[in-house]
Order: sequence, then structure tokens, then C-alpha cells
Amino acid sequence: MRFALMTKDKPGALQTRMDNRDAHLAYIAETGVVEMAGPVLDDDGQMCGSLIVLEVANLAAAQAWADNDPYAKAGLFSSVILQAWKKVIG
Repeated sequence: MRFALMTKDKPGALQTRMDNRDAHLAYIAETGVVEMAGPVLDDDGQMCGSLIVLEVANLAAAQAWADNDPYAKAGLFSSVILQAWKKVIG
């Protein structure tokens, strides 16, 4: 199943994102369940959240992945939405 993980960073948390970026990218590479991912940008072009599409067995696996993301462990996010997603185009 595919799940969309949509996050919004806490205000003023760009440094937290940058401090944990290498660990986050390594986690993506190590786990092998991310189909596509990238940062969400604010009006100034600065990273302020994430959109990640996971391919996992179920919601519990998606939640476990999200909980263990170094960004989440660093307390980066002000909001997190994890929703089943169906790929139609692309």
C-alpha cells in the first residue's frame, strides 16, 4: 500500500531541519520504502515541510516509519498527516 506523509515544520525550525537532514536522507536510503519524497517550500523558497510517499504493508508500518524518521525524533514538525494514497498518474 502507498501512504502519503505530509508534514509542516514548526515555525523557525529550518536549522533543526538542516541539522538532521543527513540522518533523514540516510534513513530514507536505509529503509528502502520511500517511493518519492521532497521538501515543501515556503514563499521564499525555504524548506518548511515534507511530502513523502511510502510503499509499505499497512498503516502501522507507515506510522512506524514516520515515528522513526530523524526529523520526527528531532521534534521538527508542527503537524503530520499520514493518509493512504492511490497512485493514478506517473
